[in-house]
Amino acid sequence: MSKPAAVRSLADLKPLARELAAARLAVELEREHRAAALRLAEQERRAFELSVGPVTPLRRVDRVLHEREQPAPEPRQREADERAVLLQALSDEIDVESLLDTDETLSFRREGISLEVVRKLRRGHWALQAQLDLHGLRRDAAREALGLFVHDSARRGLRCVRVVHGKGHGSPGREPVLKGRVRRWLVQKSEVLAFVQARASDGGAGALIVLLNGTV
Repeated sequence: MSKPAAVRSLADLKPLARELAAARLAVELEREHRAAALRLAEQERRAFELSVGPVTPLRRVDRVLHEREQPAPEPRQREADERAVLLQALSDEIDVESLLDTDETLSFRREGISLEVVRKLRRGHWALQAQLDLHGLRRDAAREALGLFVHDSARRGLRCVRVVHGKGHGSPGREPVLKGRVRRWLVQKSEVLAFVQARASDGGAGALIVLLNGTV
């Protein structure tokens, strides 16, 4: 004998009721989990605030962003041309003797430079700021080195430099090969205002003390 329809319907609802209860339980558990996570985050935030103390927000300052300027291209070709001109401009044929003062060291001073400047240069009035040693260099290499040294020193704003050409003790005949040439080359450099033979303590007959443009 079969059960009544109402009884069968109630029996069918029991599994559905269990499923609904399980779903409600899952929702409650998820809600409790989220609430616990929020409480933990709040506790950590409060712990940070307590550890660092009161915080004052920084005043907002409007900023203007400027575009970064591109560096200027390096004039390498122009520098190479300048070097070539420097080398070509220094002649070995110039008559330097007529340009030198006939003192014991054959000093040089450009027109407009007084004898007092030469005396100061000889006494070491200006401190030496750079030196070029030409020992061991052949003529062309020495000429190139001297031209570039004088040019670069003047461009850097140096006042007083020393050029060591040697006393010629190691040269054939013990003659200072570069001494006369260095004088010829220096008088042709517009950056050179004057030069004198160095004092004994600064190299004596083996060196020249050179005063550069813009220093007096």
